[in-house]
Amino acid sequence: MDLPALTWGMLLDIAEWVIRAGALVVIPFRRKFTAAAWLLLIFFLPIPGLLLFLMIGQPRFPKGRIERFELLRPAFDRVTKALSASKPDQPSAVAAFCEKLGLFPATAGNQVELLDDYDAALGRLVADIDAAKERVFILVYIFADDKTGCSVIDALRRAVARGVDCRVLIDPIGSIHWVRGTIDKLCAVGVNTRRTLPLRLLRGRTRRDMRNHRKLFIVDGQIGYAGSQNIVDKNFRPGVTNRELIARCTGPVVTAMEAVFLGDWFLETGTQPPDGIQLPAPSGDAVLQLLPSGPEYPLEGFETLLVWQLHQAEKRAIIATPYFIPDQDVIAAFRTAAARGVEVDLVLSKVVDHPIVNLAQRSYYEALLHAGVRIHLFDDYLLHAKNVSIDGKLAIVGSSNVDLRSFQLNEEVSLLLYDTKSVADLEAIQRRYIETSIALKLDEWVRRGHPVQVLENLARLVSPLL
Repeated sequence: MDLPALTWGMLLDIAEWVIRAGALVVIPFRRKFTAAAWLLLIFFLPIPGLLLFLMIGQPRFPKGRIERFELLRPAFDRVTKALSASKPDQPSAVAAFCEKLGLFPATAGNQVELLDDYDAALGRLVADIDAAKERVFILVYIFADDKTGCSVIDALRRAVARGVDCRVLIDPIGSIHWVRGTIDKLCAVGVNTRRTLPLRLLRGRTRRDMRNHRKLFIVDGQIGYAGSQNIVDKNFRPGVTNRELIARCTGPVVTAMEAVFLGDWFLETGTQPPDGIQLPAPSGDAVLQLLPSGPEYPLEGFETLLVWQLHQAEKRAIIATPYFIPDQDVIAAFRTAAARGVEVDLVLSKVVDHPIVNLAQRSYYEALLHAGVRIHLFDDYLLHAKNVSIDGKLAIVGSSNVDLRSFQLNEEVSLLLYDTKSVADLEAIQRRYIETSIALKLDEWVRRGHPVQVLENLARLVSPLL
């Protein structure tokens, strides 16, 4: 016999309070900025909140993927040992720490070009593919089958016809609007193509929000690209034109880039990286280091490095990022650096492609401006480039945003530049960002309307879930 409706209501109330009590016990142990958002959601919507937390509340890959990553350790160790022969004579403390974070050492004997012309950078990639003799590896978040994407597909077609081994890894969520068409076209011309972190609902479940956000292009093990550049038309969003930055490298660091690609290829295909390692010949004076990061690594690599270096900064720090959803450690590092007299410049984009994310990040501006951080809004383009410079001694170019998604959920990769010339080259680009940006003024910012502030704070409440 069915229980009376009142009894069902009482059971539902009891279940909801049990869920709330359990959340108070379990979630604070995570000691993350996201804990407050999860508690708020579960207290207002206990059952939907619990289901959502079970689905995406813990930034972990499936057990099988973690086990496969551990199988990569011998291959990564071989690469590290080979690269150690190219270490600079006096590696810095930063380089030693980042080797622990991301496994690969800093290497001397590299050459690096910083390319911030969107079309020209892709033109260089096409030219390098057309000159390839052995292999072309591409790992990218967005690969569209639009005009830009087809130009790269055509170059890969020509390479395959020459007998070049061409492989592509595409994130299916980043490329969601194009992934079927792109993969069909790549496979039709003989390119070995796989999805990264393909979505699975049951066995080996892969979460939709944990993505491979890396951008790496490697040609013949001699040329490597790392940065923010995707393979898509620069104005693929209506009314938005992207501005990017990518580093084209030659020298030993390319071996680390290839190792990251082959590691991700193994995770998706089961094909182990080859045993033999042949380092590229020295090609310049740049000292470079690759720092991969992601949920399978013990620490949030890019965030850990950024926070540490902001606390270590003595004169100036410039950070450019399109998305800025920091946690308390990052906010404290910004404010502390500014309080110590460090010139801290944060370059963000005035052009917006994710309005809710933009509202959330705007909620942080007032506190940062009060602390003395200078905020610049880049005009005309969506500044999608992600880069950092500290004291003229360290520069970072990569795929990581200054947000919780890049810190905790995404597979990312950063290129660290240590030599004076390379750092100065990035600083020159960053100065051009600032010159063409609108500087936020505290007295003007605090006068924005109260309705806007309410929307910003509401967006901030859910920002850990964005």
